[in-house]
Amino acid sequence: MQLISELKNAQENSQAPTVETVTLDVSGMKCAGCVRAVEQQLSQHLGVVAASVNLVTEVAVVQCKPGVVNPDALAQTVTDAGFPSQARYAQGATEDGASTLDRTERRRIEARQQIWQLATAAVLLVLSSLGHLGQVVHLTLPGLNNIWFHCGLATLALLGPGRSMAIDGWRGLRHNAPNMNTLVSLGTFTAYSTSLVALLFPQLGWECFFDEPVMLVGFILLGRTLEQRARNHAASAFESLLALQPTVARLIQKRDPNEPELTFLMHPLSVSEIPVDRVRVGEWLHVLPGDKIPVDGEIVAGQTTVSESMLTGEPLPVMKESGDRVAAGTLNQSGAIILSATRTGKDTTLAQIITLVEAAQTRKAPIQALADTIAGYFTYGVLTIATLTFLFWYFIGFHIWSDALLVQTTMSAGHLMTHVPTSHASLLTSHSPLLLSLKLAIAVLVVACPCVLGLATPTAILVGSGIGAERGLLIRGGDVLERVHEIDTVVLDKTGTLTTGKPIVTDCLITSPCDLTPTLLLQLAASIESGTRHPLAIAIQQHAQQQKVGLLPTQDFVTEPGYGVAATVLLESRSVRVLMGTQAWLVRHEVSFDDAIQTQAHGLSQAGKTVVFVALSNAIDRPSLVGLIAAMDPLRADAAETVATLKQMGLDVWLLTGDRRAAATAIAQSLELEPNHILADVRPDGKAHTIATLQSKGHRVAMVGDGINDAPALAQADVGIALQSGTDVAVETAGIILVRDRLTDVVESIRLSRATFNKIRQNL
Repeated sequence: MQLISELKNAQENSQAPTVETVTLDVSGMKCAGCVRAVEQQLSQHLGVVAASVNLVTEVAVVQCKPGVVNPDALAQTVTDAGFPSQARYAQGATEDGASTLDRTERRRIEARQQIWQLATAAVLLVLSSLGHLGQVVHLTLPGLNNIWFHCGLATLALLGPGRSMAIDGWRGLRHNAPNMNTLVSLGTFTAYSTSLVALLFPQLGWECFFDEPVMLVGFILLGRTLEQRARNHAASAFESLLALQPTVARLIQKRDPNEPELTFLMHPLSVSEIPVDRVRVGEWLHVLPGDKIPVDGEIVAGQTTVSESMLTGEPLPVMKESGDRVAAGTLNQSGAIILSATRTGKDTTLAQIITLVEAAQTRKAPIQALADTIAGYFTYGVLTIATLTFLFWYFIGFHIWSDALLVQTTMSAGHLMTHVPTSHASLLTSHSPLLLSLKLAIAVLVVACPCVLGLATPTAILVGSGIGAERGLLIRGGDVLERVHEIDTVVLDKTGTLTTGKPIVTDCLITSPCDLTPTLLLQLAASIESGTRHPLAIAIQQHAQQQKVGLLPTQDFVTEPGYGVAATVLLESRSVRVLMGTQAWLVRHEVSFDDAIQTQAHGLSQAGKTVVFVALSNAIDRPSLVGLIAAMDPLRADAAETVATLKQMGLDVWLLTGDRRAAATAIAQSLELEPNHILADVRPDGKAHTIATLQSKGHRVAMVGDGINDAPALAQADVGIALQSGTDVAVETAGIILVRDRLTDVVESIRLSRATFNKIRQNL
């Protein structure tokens, strides 16, 4: 209970920001060293408080002192450091008009170029391998084992697919920000130049290893291509969120300030369409049925039902009337309304969700920050070790172990005969401290080239992802696999995740002595609900079809969205008025409720069910209550099994929902979850805060969800897991997608990820 209290306090005690945030789109980053270089450039800029850079989404979020930092100047600083950048001024656009479509197209072009580079490198690698075929099967292909042929392959590899890596590596070194490309370039060019010298001057006795540049370029490009695919998938999550935002609002033209509002509403409206970002607080907007609500606002006139599933995840629409508040991005369903804008632009609920997702994506775990720091200094470390190697062997090592070195060099001559002419083999024992020291220093540079960083993780990801795909699991990358094996807490959304998201009828009860039967009660309810498409109405109609109950002739429909429906039904040659709806609505129609009925309805509500009351009347008597129908969103068939297995694996399981506590408690009890692991009535931003608070307690959290409202929590969690049937935003935000839409695959994904990470660790 103490943890729940702390979670709620964390949601309520949000502090007003004391800094302003600048968002930059940064391109040209290839590795963790690049990330560190960009963060250094940003942090050193005057007025910057903190900077966080995301390699996957290519976004930098910079916290600055208010009014001090010019976003364009900040972007130019990063551009001058070799990473083309531009400030993002509005969601989805930069100042010069570049949109998310531009970024998508740029990523598509880069991916296409990378595929061609990889294909070229693969061809060169195959030819290089064929040149050594004779060492395996004693089959020699004419010309392919010639040392000049291998020199040509290495030259093509460096000038072709390896050229971009060399340019980027040199640029990083020139800006005092070496990266992995710097080290790869040093390794390949050192190997190439040394081999070229050995080929042109065989009297030096140096080895030729032209295969090294070809293999390095090919394998590193393979790893980069796999990594780029994961980046592109991850970047689309933010763009999917942007697509949810309405783009146009129907602005009601300014009215005469002296004209009373109620009088004004009686006249035809003068409306013009404007971009949503131009709406100002206090302006009046006209929203038609089927339109997305453009901004957060308060209804001034009209009555409607609004689907808030994108915020709460609940399938049932909510009744809204004058004085009620509505949120941007929710769907107006049944009636035209006029609303007064209360929050616009980045202050709307949807914009805040977008901000939460982006902030969670750019936030780093401590181990990631440590890895970035180490990678940033890796190149300097290798260069230092190579220098120390040269100095040690030139001044000390050669003079101490010269005899042993001569023997070792002679023994290795046999391997070098394929590369060095026989007439010069005797020169391999050249007794020169300078040549030996250079040779060993170069060996350090070549061997230190991070082949394993480019191969170990992507190869394991490729295998793990292939196995996952066969089992209906989509795993986005090695970072996901690394985090999953450490999780100790699983947070499950209720609606659409643990439950099916589609209400079904569970009870048809007669509440007063009469000649009605439960079947006739269902028949009456289905008949009057045939004129509506409310989720509960659909559930009642489907239940009637399953029970093979036909509909009765019905007329004179009256519907109050969110409250109830009434109609006249022809029953055995007589007309009966049937009213069906909430208790409050029936009370307004003079229907009385005794204590026994209210107790019965309360019990159903406590079981997590939604109760609809049915009353009958004739032309003379006032309506009287005759029965009630209860419906609930049922658990998935595999929900209990999944929760039990997760517990057996030693994981804490939490239930997190925007639904009311009674419904959440009923679900939790059926799953045998602890009462202090239930969090209900939680809004989307509260879900993200809940995950963050659990993380602050030292927990590694996996969030399982399916709705738009789950997107911030999925992004905030160490691992986000989404069902394929969920919304596009939830699917794109998650790190693991369950294609088969089976909740038991949550367990399968964790087991597979643990096994894959163990393989990655073994490879490293």
